[in-house]
Amino acid sequence: MPFLGQFSRSRRHCERSEAIQQSHGRERPAALGRFAALAMTAVLGASVAPASATDLTRKRENLPDLVLGNDQGNDFVVENKDIELESGKAYRLRIVAKGGQEYKFYAPEFFRYIWLNQIVIEHKEIHGGGPPDHLEFDEPGEIAIEFVAIKPGAYKWEARGLEAKGMTGTLTVK
Repeated sequence: MPFLGQFSRSRRHCERSEAIQQSHGRERPAALGRFAALAMTAVLGASVAPASATDLTRKRENLPDLVLGNDQGNDFVVENKDIELESGKAYRLRIVAKGGQEYKFYAPEFFRYIWLNQIVIEHKEIHGGGPPDHLEFDEPGEIAIEFVAIKPGAYKWEARGLEAKGMTGTLTVK
């Protein structure tokens, strides 16, 4: 059992340190060395306890699709432009492009304050260490993002270059 051996070596090290300090004329109470050993035992013992955290991504809620454009030729209509979320909950948001425009979906503050589990494009998953700059549609299709909302706030999104046409909205985390 390497753990117990490491503890024994640490205790021996503490005892040697006490002896050295006493030989140099600086005495410290023996209780301090014992306290350090007990504190180490408590810390190391706590770190091996089983985690009881819940995997939030297993209980995700599907949000209504955020749809850019439509099949009837209106490239600038937005369906579900304002979406409300709850902090600490897992979600799946599908952003769907149906129009004939190139849509560049920007939501930098929102992406900064979520924990991103994955981005899914055509059943291909992207896992990364940080938020995307933006999501881009060159043709009709969908991109799903799976995430946990972290920081409450009202976060603006926009289809860059099409804001004047009404291609903006808000993702509100409460």
